[in-house]
Amino acid sequence: MSVGIRTKLAVCLAKFSSQMIQRTKLGRGTTLPGRIAEMLAPKLLQELSGMVREKVIVTMGTNGKTTTNNLLCQTLEAEGKKVICNRLGANMKNGIISAFVLAARKDGRLDADYACIEVDELAAATVVPLLAPDCIVLTNIFRDQLDRYGEIDIICRKIKEAVQTLPKAMLVINSDDIFSYALACECGNPVVLYGIKENEFHDMASEGFPDSLFCRFCGERLSYDFFHYGHLGSWHCFHCGAKRPSPVFTASDIWFDGEGCSFSLDGQLFTAQTKAYYSIYNILSAYTALYAAEAEAFAFEETVRNFDYGNKREEKFFINGAHVQLYLAKNPVGFQQKLVMLRRDSSPKDIIIQINDNAQDGKDVSWLWDVDFSAFAKLHAVTVLTAGLRRYDMQLRLKYEDIPCETIDDIEIAVEELTEKGTKNLYVISNYSGLYEMNQMLKRMQKKGEAPL
Repeated sequence: MSVGIRTKLAVCLAKFSSQMIQRTKLGRGTTLPGRIAEMLAPKLLQELSGMVREKVIVTMGTNGKTTTNNLLCQTLEAEGKKVICNRLGANMKNGIISAFVLAARKDGRLDADYACIEVDELAAATVVPLLAPDCIVLTNIFRDQLDRYGEIDIICRKIKEAVQTLPKAMLVINSDDIFSYALACECGNPVVLYGIKENEFHDMASEGFPDSLFCRFCGERLSYDFFHYGHLGSWHCFHCGAKRPSPVFTASDIWFDGEGCSFSLDGQLFTAQTKAYYSIYNILSAYTALYAAEAEAFAFEETVRNFDYGNKREEKFFINGAHVQLYLAKNPVGFQQKLVMLRRDSSPKDIIIQINDNAQDGKDVSWLWDVDFSAFAKLHAVTVLTAGLRRYDMQLRLKYEDIPCETIDDIEIAVEELTEKGTKNLYVISNYSGLYEMNQMLKRMQKKGEAPL
């Protein structure tokens, strides 16, 4: 297939813009190049995705998209495949186009066996049909940024619009999530299911508030044998008979220790350097997607064992002799899981929570009231500080749980003081817009401490 002059020009200008952005340190150059490229060649995404030799795999869902997508990419690369991937999570249309154009050669051609692309749910209806994926992974569906996504029905409708344009695409679905399973039933695509059958996360089940207790098929109240967390669990409806379907792939014998976790999957023992419950679901979804895409996955066990589950969102630092853990929390279920992680550390700790309301965060921070902060009573927190543009909202939310805290303007000063005079065990929780700057600040502070006197 010949490549037109507009496509070649679009690719070259996009590459140049990315280089300039990075050289001037104005950003990472992951979205603007895509915008420039599409202005010059409006059908560029279809053209480049059509050059992928084997399979296009799209990952969507509220939580776990980036981890699942990168697990897929790294496994395929370990198998010797050439893969296009938006690794840093730029999952709107411009970011996805950027991933393709920055991987293309200057002649406008793409040399790729696979494309592993994370897609934001709101962009699904416009972007997914252009990618024409062979396989669509749906990690889960939870409430997220109400002013952007609205309630779950809106999210489901956007995903459904996208999937119904691709009736032959294989769906990879979490059977423990009634929202995802009901959506798959409505679409009628071929489906491969994964899940966790036993009550492996019993210490999380009583915390947080489920997004729905009603059947997606008939509207009557659901019954649960148990919850894993949120509304994920063994569900059934006595009224219409709908129930959690048996998955093709199940994780079992899950065990957590000080270093990470181990579990059985498809008759094989896996170990991972993560103590996060939700990472088990991410690994399951990636494994099932590789099966659904008929891709070789001999390297999957090694990829899982060595994978960086932080993805720049759960980094660890060592500052002034103190351990500092950075977490991303962007919605109720995500924040709830971070509190569980903190609770598993029985040591005294200091906590800084940064909440912003910039565009990428969502202006509506009422979701903070959907987090069960009563868990703070079990965290052994010595100092709690709130920061960010909505620090007073966060402080008010904690006040209603009788949690003493103070607000701060300068996070760097607070980190310096707490790492020098605090418990030497600091947790920093931030939503989206503050995460990158926080990460860079903590890296800088760590490097400063490492500098020779």
